[in-house]
Amino acid sequence: MGCRWEGVAFKVLAEAVKPTQRGKFVLFGCADGYSTSLSLEELLRGNALLAYKLNGEELPNDLGGPVRVILADKYAYKDAMWVNRITFMMRKELGYWEMRGYSDTADPWKEDRFAG
Repeated sequence: MGCRWEGVAFKVLAEAVKPTQRGKFVLFGCADGYSTSLSLEELLRGNALLAYKLNGEELPNDLGGPVRVILADKYAYKDAMWVNRITFMMRKELGYWEMRGYSDTADPWKEDRFAG
């Protein structure tokens, strides 16, 4: 049985924020100190979701509530939980797992889990 995530498409947030041309990357910061980043371009072309509900219920804390990032086209370590900060940046900043040897692209179709 699949999970039915509900939330705000990242694309909608970006349209409201209107990042400048300097905001080419997005860093997601989390309440537990975790972070991950992606390019604004890939977040806009993909199906990135800022989820606050799961299967019709508010997202529980143990699953990343009140807000977590869902990226259907990336390995789950890119799905930031307990998001409390979204920063648009000029330069790419590696996140928690990427600084520890995991791939920054996290592409499951290429089995791209570890930095090469």
